[in-house]
Parts: sequence; C-alpha cells; structure tokens
Amino acid sequence: MHSLRELGYVDGENMLIERRYYEGSADALQPLAAELVRLRVDVIVTGASPAPEVAKRISSTIPIVMATHTDPLRSGLIVSLARPGGNVTGTSLAVVGLRGKQLQLLKEALPRLGRVAILLDPTSSTYQDDVTEAEGAARLLQLPISIVEARAPNQLVDALSAAVKERAGALHIIGGTSLFYANRARLADLAIERRLPTMTGLRDFTEVGCLMAYGPDLIHGYRRAAWYVDRILKGAKPAELPVEQATTFALTINLKTAKALGLTIPSSVLVRANATIE
Repeated sequence: MHSLRELGYVDGENMLIERRYYEGSADALQPLAAELVRLRVDVIVTGASPAPEVAKRISSTIPIVMATHTDPLRSGLIVSLARPGGNVTGTSLAVVGLRGKQLQLLKEALPRLGRVAILLDPTSSTYQDDVTEAEGAARLLQLPISIVEARAPNQLVDALSAAVKERAGALHIIGGTSLFYANRARLADLAIERRLPTMTGLRDFTEVGCLMAYGPDLIHGYRRAAWYVDRILKGAKPAELPVEQATTFALTINLKTAKALGLTIPSSVLVRANATIE
C-alpha cells in the first residue's frame, strides 16, 4: 500500500483494491481467484505458488503480478525472464545454489548436526526441482536428509512427527507454496516443542520463532509489485515486462529460540548475521 501511494495511487480515491485471502488453503484459492475475474479487475497481484498458477488458469488475459514466486520459469508461468510472454510478470525468488547455502549455514550453526528433515509441500509447482536441489546440496555437504511432506495445515503435525521419527537434528523448511508461510508461527511452535532447530528462507519465519533464515528480501518483492502494477495500468504489457530476480540476501537468527533449544550459535555464524532477534 505504501509503495502504491508513493506512485500516486490511493485506495478509494483513484483506485479500488479488492482483497482476497486464502490462508494457505489451496481448496479456497480457485473460487477466490474466479471471483476476482468476474469482477473484471485490471490487475491481479499474487504471492507464492499456487496463487499465480491458479489465477493464470482462470484467466489468460488479466495481467497477473507475482511478488514472491520461488521459480516462475521452472513452474511454466513464464517463457523467459527477459520476455515473460504471457499475462504474468513480477519478481522471482529463484536463486541458484540457495538450498546449498542454507544447509551449509545450518551445518555451521549446529556442528554436531547429523540428519536434516526437508519439509516440502508436494503440491508446489517446483516440488521435484526442490527435492533434486536439496539432495544435490546435501551430498556435497555429506549431510544425510529425509524428505517430509505436508500439503495442508492439518498435516503439519504428522510431517514434524515424521522428522522426529527419522531422527532428524534439524528441520529445513522449503516454502514453495504459501502453506508454510501462512502457518509459520505454528510451524515454529511445533518445531520448538520437538526440539528441532529450523532453517527457512524468509526473515518472517524467524520473527515468529524459527531459528534461522537465509534468503531474499520478501518485502522488496511486494514493493516492486507496485511498480509493475503502475506500469501495467499505464499501458505496459506483462509479456514485455522482464521478471526481476532477487539480488539482496540476509541471514537472520532468533537467539531467543536458540536459548529455548539450549543452543549456542558459533561466533563465526553470528558475525555474518544481518539481524538477530532476542
């Protein structure tokens, strides 16, 4: 909203914003997207998968601006970063080698770490690619991993219980969809209850209790979404607006959670943190 205001847009005056929330429930997403299409909105702004995929299936003409998609190219939303080629554009969080960097930081923070459970949503459009990347990174680090899955909020408890059963010493949350983001506070609580240190890609997770996050700036993606909306409302075509990739990364550590888990984060890791939460 602030970024739109900076560009001269005021909700209720020269633009009308229709908000719809699906709280990470894929079943609720399609009817909400269909409702926006029936309202004949000029632009649809979405976050992570599967929102942009669903919106594109329902309408191939209404411009769609994605703010936080993990990999729009591999998911088929666009044909190229430079020229998206359809009705979808925006920002991408896709970064080559990100999973490896996250696992490396986790291993450095927990020197005695044996096995890591990788939490994934199998409905994600990048699920298989995420598995392949995580497995490759783990091999290079000589770090055993186990894949645990949840596709709905009511499966989170079972997923973390499976991680414990696999004797994982930490949990790496790979958020290919909005399911984990919408339930990040619950995930943090469940992990702490099970004595599982967590690594994620977004600072928002550490702010509600996850141990560590390393990844791109989520807020920047939404700020840039306002720029895309402005360009589209002024006549630009999504097919010709290049998709921007993340360029700024940050490491955040929740020291309160570390204390609750009885962990001491090595100084070699702490000095690299862009922010700590106490």
